[in-house]
Formats: sequence, C-alpha cells, structure tokens
Amino acid sequence: MIRIAELACGAEYSGIQREIERAAETVGAKLVYPEVDLDDIINVEKKFGISVSSGDLNLAMARATRIVENPDLADAVIVMTCFRCAEAAIIRSEIRKYIHQNSKVPVLSYSFTERTTAETLLTRVEALVTTVKYRSLLAREKQTGITAGIDSGSTTTKSVIMRDNQVIGTGWVPTTDVIKSAEDAYNAALKASDLKADDIQAIGTTGYGRFLIGKHFNAKLTQEEITVNSKGAVFLANAQKGPATVIDIGGMDNKAIAVQDGIPGGFTMGGICAGASGRFLELTARRLGVDISELGKLALKGNYQNVAMNSYCIVFGTQSLVNSLSMGCKPEDVAMAACHSVAEQVYEQQLQEVDVKEPVVMVGGTSLVEGLPKAMEQLLGIKVIVPPYAQYIGAVGAALLVSGLLEA
Repeated sequence: MIRIAELACGAEYSGIQREIERAAETVGAKLVYPEVDLDDIINVEKKFGISVSSGDLNLAMARATRIVENPDLADAVIVMTCFRCAEAAIIRSEIRKYIHQNSKVPVLSYSFTERTTAETLLTRVEALVTTVKYRSLLAREKQTGITAGIDSGSTTTKSVIMRDNQVIGTGWVPTTDVIKSAEDAYNAALKASDLKADDIQAIGTTGYGRFLIGKHFNAKLTQEEITVNSKGAVFLANAQKGPATVIDIGGMDNKAIAVQDGIPGGFTMGGICAGASGRFLELTARRLGVDISELGKLALKGNYQNVAMNSYCIVFGTQSLVNSLSMGCKPEDVAMAACHSVAEQVYEQQLQEVDVKEPVVMVGGTSLVEGLPKAMEQLLGIKVIVPPYAQYIGAVGAALLVSGLLEA
C-alpha cells in the first residue's frame, strides 16, 4: 500500500478530513502522519526562517523535516492548507519547495475550501500513487511496438498511433458523446496511420472520460492526466533528462508539473475560475469574430498594455472584454490582453506551487494560440517551448506508457 504523508492545516476544522481519507482509500493509498518531538515543533521555525502563529503549520513543517531526514517514512506527500489563509499559503509553498529540493519524494500542493470533496481530490491523489508505483515506467525514454493513446478531454477528444518512438497517426474531434467521440478520434488516427485496429498491440486512455473509454476499448492502461501529460510533454520536447516544467492550460482546468528525468516531482492542478482556462480564450475569439485558431496570430500583433483586462472570473473577464471593445480598443490589443490575463492567472495560481525550471514546456490545445506562450514568456522572462503535437500531449503520453507495459 502506498503511504501518503498528509501535512495539513485546517482539514479537520473545515470538515474535509474524511474527504481526503476517502480519496486515498479509493486509489488504494494510506495516509500517514510522521511522528515528531515537541522540540522539533519548537525549533522548526529557525530551520525554515519563518515565524507563524498557527501551531498546525509548525507541526506540518516539523513533519516535512522528518520526511526529508527519513524518506522511508512516506512514499509521497500531500501538503494541504485552507484557501482563505494567506499565512498558510506561504507555508504550504515553503514546505513544498523544501521537500522537493531536499528529497525525491513526490509532493502535491493544494489549497482547499470547506466544499472540497473526495472526487475533487481523486485525480491528484491518483497521480501521487501512479508516480510511486510506475516510477520505472515513467523513466523509460522510448516507445516500442505499435500502441495507441486516447485522451478524452472536457472539450476535445484526441488519439494518436505510435510506432517505434514515432507518432504516425492522429485524430482530433470535439467531445460530445464520450464513447462516440473516442471512437471517431481513434478511427481517424488509424486511418491517418494506414493501420487497422487489429494492428494495435495496446491502448492507453486518459482524460476525464478515461474510465468509460478504457472499459470500452479494453485498454491496457487507464491513467490520470498528470503523469501522462508530463511524460508526453518531455518526450516531445526532447527533455527527458534533467529538470523541466510542464504547463497545460486546458479547457476547464490547468496543470503545472515539475519534472525530473521524466518523473513528476511536484505538481498542482485546478484553478479558481474558468477565466484562467482555454474556455475564456474561446469566448474572446467568438466576441472578436475570429476562429480560435486565428486568435493567437491576431494577439501577436497587439499590445496587452493598451487594455485593462481581468479574467480572474470568466464573468468579469467577459465584462472587461466587452467594455474594452466598446471603448474603441483594437481587436489585436484585446486578443493579447486576454492571453496575458490567462497567463497571469496561471502564473499566480499554479506556477507558485511548483519549482519552475527550464526548459518550460507548454502543451495542450491552448499552446497553439501563439499569444499565450508569448505572454507566458514575458511573465517568466524565459523561453517557452511548444513541441510538435503539443495538442495531442495526453494521447502521446498514454501511448508511450502503455508500450512499457507490453515489456513488463
């Protein structure tokens, strides 16, 4: 059983402790709480160089030092604090960095509310378990044989066929009926690769509909997006050795993953509002009267500083969008301002929760909106890589990982 050390403040007071336990139980993991001495708690502020008012935060920091000193105490770590507490947010980040920098134990950082459920936590906890269980599989650098990956996303369904480390066929359709969309994407990939279903040795599935389509296709691998996307990203970016940072801005949520030698070391997933997602960019394109595929090129011609844009909430972001156009702002400036607004939110919400190291790899369909990687480059001050087949990242990762199971 995978042991996940829970370092939390406020989980019991907010009433979600049972939800954390249910999520762990669902993926066959056990929550553990490393024992510490009173002296450890008293002296931990000196080690971290931070003074806090919450005793629970001191306890969480003390447990973090114990895990670093004795990595055998836990297989993975989840650091959780209340969304409404600024002090807790700082300590959560410091604990995450401390563990990530001083050990190889994978760590998840997450801010919860009293409405957080086991279902909300499930993908995150599943990713921790996967990273531990399939560490050797994630470290593999090559795909062998003929395998397929299907990514059933919230807005689009993607499929790829891979043969001996190369993508030879792709399929992409809007997600409507989950199974039908998966079949259409898969058949398109088969047609593009000039292969038949009988030629495929194994299928891997991922995304929101992964369990449903995994059962339908009798998939050999059904996996959450964190491990699959990180593997696909570093493979396509030729960054499987050393550190890398993966950013995936999806149609409904975002992912930021710190990767080391192809293995996720720390990650965060989610967002406070759809204003920081591809959905807001689709809305912007529609309001500007252009296709989403044209929005990025339009944005590259604009200057975001000419427009006041706030997409923290998609409703208020839309209001900013309408107001800007009614005041005579240029469409290209509005397009770039929308890209910057999304990038700023991801920077503030997700990238503060991981150690950002080069190369920075941006993937997913939104990475093809050229203004978005450009905005992220301007915020980070470093080059952002958009690899080939970036929009198929989950399907590529699934096809890669399932090939490893063929040899197991």
